[in-house]
Amino acid sequence: MQARIDFVQHAPNAYQGLAQAKKALAESTLGKALVDLVYLRVSQINGCAYCVDRHARDLLAAGEPLHRVNSLVTWREVAFYSDRERAALAWAEYLTRLPISHSGQDPFESLHVYFNEAEQAELLMAVALMNALNRLGVGAKMVVAAS
Repeated sequence: MQARIDFVQHAPNAYQGLAQAKKALAESTLGKALVDLVYLRVSQINGCAYCVDRHARDLLAAGEPLHRVNSLVTWREVAFYSDRERAALAWAEYLTRLPISHSGQDPFESLHVYFNEAEQAELLMAVALMNALNRLGVGAKMVVAAS
């Protein structure tokens, strides 16, 4: 199986901009583990099979316990995540589900307890970036590797 659009080949300059943003966020003060948890959760919500697979693999390869990766979709129901992670995940979900979120409570204020202003900006960028990459993955029908 092959993706239906090769955006890396046909839009290399635009893709490189996204790749640079991803690299910068991997080196942010948020920490790679938190960024990857946010990427995985956003990808789960958006239904991007390629991105869900990739970020789950990244987390496992970095030593994240399997139970935390498997339970991310139900993070509110288990005790495997810190309050800081929960604040980040709540805001990531809020930003990813904008049409629904506008009628609910904005979790932004809870970020101040766990994240400074620079980290809040980095978290906002991470969520926005992954939402963009999910749309590329879904739109291009990127293929999930079997192994």
